[in-house]
Amino acid sequence: MSETLNHKNTQIDRQPTIGLVQNFRLGDYAGVEKVLADLKILSVKDLRTQISWAEYETVNGKDWYNWLIPRLAKEINLLPCFLGTPAELGVAPRTSSPLINPNAFADFLSNIITDLGAYFDWVELWNEPNQKATYDYTLDKSFSAFTEMISVAAALAKQCGKKILLGGMRPVDPNWLQLLFQKGALINIDAVGIHGFPEVYDQQWEGWAENIDKVREVLQANNSNAEIWITEAGFSTWQHDEYKQLEEFRRVLEADVAKVYWSNVQDGSPEFLGENNYTDERKYCFGLKGADGSPKLLYRLWAEHGLPGIGKFTCIRRKTYFNSDEKYSLITGGAGFVGTNLAKRLLEEGKRVLILDNLSRAGVEQNLQWLEDNYGDRLEVCVADIRNLQVVKMLMKNANEVFHFAAQVAVTTSLDFPINDFEINARGIVNVLEAIRAQDNPPPLVFTSTNKVYGGLEDLQFISNGSRYNPSDKNILKNGISEARPLDFHSPYGCSKGAADQYVIDYARTYGIQAVVFRMSCIYGPHQYGTEDQGWVAHFAIRAIEHKPISIYGDGKQVRDVLFVEDLVDAFLLAQKHMPKISGQAFNIGGGPENTTSLLELLATIGEFQGHKIPLNFDNWRPGDQHYYVSDIRKFRKATGWYPKHSVQEGVSKLYRWLCAARGLDLPADFSIVEENINTKVALA
Repeated sequence: MSETLNHKNTQIDRQPTIGLVQNFRLGDYAGVEKVLADLKILSVKDLRTQISWAEYETVNGKDWYNWLIPRLAKEINLLPCFLGTPAELGVAPRTSSPLINPNAFADFLSNIITDLGAYFDWVELWNEPNQKATYDYTLDKSFSAFTEMISVAAALAKQCGKKILLGGMRPVDPNWLQLLFQKGALINIDAVGIHGFPEVYDQQWEGWAENIDKVREVLQANNSNAEIWITEAGFSTWQHDEYKQLEEFRRVLEADVAKVYWSNVQDGSPEFLGENNYTDERKYCFGLKGADGSPKLLYRLWAEHGLPGIGKFTCIRRKTYFNSDEKYSLITGGAGFVGTNLAKRLLEEGKRVLILDNLSRAGVEQNLQWLEDNYGDRLEVCVADIRNLQVVKMLMKNANEVFHFAAQVAVTTSLDFPINDFEINARGIVNVLEAIRAQDNPPPLVFTSTNKVYGGLEDLQFISNGSRYNPSDKNILKNGISEARPLDFHSPYGCSKGAADQYVIDYARTYGIQAVVFRMSCIYGPHQYGTEDQGWVAHFAIRAIEHKPISIYGDGKQVRDVLFVEDLVDAFLLAQKHMPKISGQAFNIGGGPENTTSLLELLATIGEFQGHKIPLNFDNWRPGDQHYYVSDIRKFRKATGWYPKHSVQEGVSKLYRWLCAARGLDLPADFSIVEENINTKVALA
């Protein structure tokens, strides 16, 4: 696999018109509206969709298409692809069957054009007609029935003022195309379609240029002025490879054709796997978005930066070749805000760093580009997924230390998709540990776990005291929650991270791997693109700066110890330095009792920076949300001498400055005065 294409100038002089493909299940009105909304977000005006003749003849079929075609055409330029033999009209009772009477297809087309022809200019005749699954040529070995069907239908559509597209070939077969010319089937054809799914279905893929040249030669030999369209191209992410989907899209943008239709807008729903005895998972994973509506890497870049911006991030690449002496610090999830701050420190110290990240979180590509722009000579990048064991093993061979941050990080997401949460968090750490174990000289590992492994702390009593909760237990109030606290996994996220936590400790014990676990509290700082689900300190600051509403779940008196990211980086480096004596242990890492804040208190601090009180909305408590969690950090301090250096107010002011600068915004008028007052209070304390 090549490391990357040169994507600095992805666009060619004449880029093809870009459309998307999406087929709809009969009666899926809501699905249609979702796709139209996505097309609007992506500024796409062309959509190709299949119109099933067999489905049209069912009880509700005609009503469905009488709604679907006008609805789509109201928003976009519609390319309808007509296909699908009704069971009673085929020589065999299958939608792929040749017709008993080839002229019947033209009759169907005539009815559609009469009723709905005002909503489209082009008609596509069949889909992948040289594929047995869509046209069973074993029942029409000379393609005589097919050529008659196409010839009559094309002539009819032409008489009705439509332009004609020959359904896309897969594989691209110049001999088959020449056969259709010889049979006189392409007299009325205005464009010829081709399909391609490199490294998914088309394992012996020769490239778009080679396949297009084959078709162009046949067209020229037959004096045809027909255009060449790529009517379906795509890459299935069934193995979680969103980088490869992006790469194949970049490649098809360079194709010398008039139009490209990329497949699909959204994945098929998993419950339909096996429908009609079709169990090929690849078929259901071609979307720009997952079946749950979550955007994949290509969708995010396209939506946020437009087509021209898809190639602007030179950092998005995949390192696949290494010299045997090319050692580096490996950071999984390294494009996240914690990984970015750690990478910055390591690179400034002159170390080489390799970041493994699938770029699934919004904004992280900007972190990665920032690192490349500032430290590119020593930075390597491999955009891939932690669930890909072979990639993890490949990268581990040259690692001399490992920091594992790659994770599904939101409790709410884990509640909706617990299997996905397990595969990333629990299986992901096993992949890392197995890759480390396979090395002759296993690199030491620092793994970031979570305070959620202690559950909801329901057995503790808390006292409401003004703007915060405090524990009634005076020892916990003084020192925080220690590692002696029994584990009590709560929520799928807590279970998956807790399992990972225990795997690390056990691999250290069982296999002698040098590894430590950080059970972390709330981390915040520059390069954090916080959301409501994760990174709440930054999320609150971002919402305030952008004058957007802030929702509080519960009463806002929940207390956390917060840790500025630069102090966390100090802890990471000390953990690696002291690894021989602390391996196999878990440490609670956070701001500790001296750096606590409630949600209400934090928002009051942000309000001071803003110069006004922050308006709030309140909602119900969320499952597993702790009233109070403060880390007892004495164990790690005793082992390494580490302690947090930033107070809450100092750290939040640095975060606030960075967030404003990243948005090109001026600081509030009195910000420096507020900041000076904070620094004075800290100095006096």
